[in-house]
Amino acid sequence: MSAYLFPHRFRAGLIAALPEDTAQFDETPAARHLYLPASHAKALHPNTTLIQGMRGSGKSFWFAALQSGDLRALLGSDTGLSAETVVSVGFGQRPLGKQFPSKGTLKALHESGIDPQQIWSAVVFQQLLGADAPQQFVALENWQARVQWMTDHPEVVDECWYQADTKLERQGQYHIVLFDALDRTADDWPTMNRLVRGLLQVVLDTRAFRRIRLKVFARPDQLEDPIVANFPDASKVLNQKIVLEWPRRELYGLLWQYLANEPEHGEPFRSGVQAMLPNIQWKQEDGIWLVPAGLRRSEEMQKSVFHAFTGPWMGRDKRRGFPYSWLPSHLGDARGEVSPRSFLSALRHAAQDEPRVNQEFALHYESIKRGVQEASKIRVRELEEDYPWVRPLFEPLAGITVPCHFDEISRVWRQQRVVEELERGIADQAVRLPPSRVSEGEDGVLLDLIELGLVERLKDGRINLPDVYRVGYGMGRRGGVRPVAG
Repeated sequence: MSAYLFPHRFRAGLIAALPEDTAQFDETPAARHLYLPASHAKALHPNTTLIQGMRGSGKSFWFAALQSGDLRALLGSDTGLSAETVVSVGFGQRPLGKQFPSKGTLKALHESGIDPQQIWSAVVFQQLLGADAPQQFVALENWQARVQWMTDHPEVVDECWYQADTKLERQGQYHIVLFDALDRTADDWPTMNRLVRGLLQVVLDTRAFRRIRLKVFARPDQLEDPIVANFPDASKVLNQKIVLEWPRRELYGLLWQYLANEPEHGEPFRSGVQAMLPNIQWKQEDGIWLVPAGLRRSEEMQKSVFHAFTGPWMGRDKRRGFPYSWLPSHLGDARGEVSPRSFLSALRHAAQDEPRVNQEFALHYESIKRGVQEASKIRVRELEEDYPWVRPLFEPLAGITVPCHFDEISRVWRQQRVVEELERGIADQAVRLPPSRVSEGEDGVLLDLIELGLVERLKDGRINLPDVYRVGYGMGRRGGVRPVAG
């Protein structure tokens, strides 16, 4: 394959197009980065109230995008949204003054015995009515007083809900209240579970309205605890959730979106694709270049374009694999799920790697491996933020080679008393999402790790860690990406 279309000099275009940090924390995304996979279009529809996604899957991206009228207009009819859709925030990572209670306020309200369902009802009520709420409510200075007022005036509250919904119906508008960053609602998992359950109860309550909607973005682990679903008709909410999925073709579609719309290097990319695939036609709407449908759907087309950047193989011959399939397969967790954050991060770091002597293509296969190493370090940091108890389990395993029999892992854990120390630490202090089976010893902890998608049990019974975690924790694998040095 010739590197004429995307020679090693095009590394600069990749670096310019791909973001240094793909984490989206309440910042309005750039319109040129707006890429809408099919499952995400369903998730953004007003009638979808619960959206599940792994970390880095786009929850906070869409949380921020939905707050922009311009971006809602760009998303178009596929989502049922418009610039006129009313959107407000019921909880998010960035504090917004008195718009919603902070983590500290939520803690105080919860410890005072207030039902989380009442807390979130008051939050939605304030977002929905704002200055149009009864003056007695508007004049209240704190959330405890607001919750109490709503408890004391149920008929007034019911009438306000009805009038607000009727007004929205008459105007042909939706009012969507967004909830994100649910891990920031509490410092311990049991409290967060109860808060999430209360929020889902309010989601269920508001389903009866025509135009009032909540939209809750949550990680899978935040919905799996039995406590969360412990209320009547919980299945009506949980069974209708939409998962933010990123199949391989959508990951590459996202890459094309970034490359095609890079101000300086977008035109050479589009021209190069056009030269390779004459039937592909680029179109521009509202100043944004749209990825052609064929290039979104056809993996054969995608493979040919990507290999024009990388060459055909992940080594000197095809025995090492093909870059198009190799990269996402080495970034997936034990469930095979790949986050676009890891995917884009790996590519950016690959482009930033020092070029090899006589490098022909924009990305050398060794640079792609280096990108996976860097993405693994980022993924491990994110993992430890969500599950602090994982590090003392995996760190002692540095140097072992996987797949391996669990006896090899449990022997290390027993020698260093890892599980005993973990159980003692959990008993001494509240740890966010502790392993639920730690009292069952090494076998119980293994089941927790499998359920979270951090390890997998192979058909022959051996235990394997996906590369996206293995590399960052310094474990080896025959023929695999080298682990990150400690």
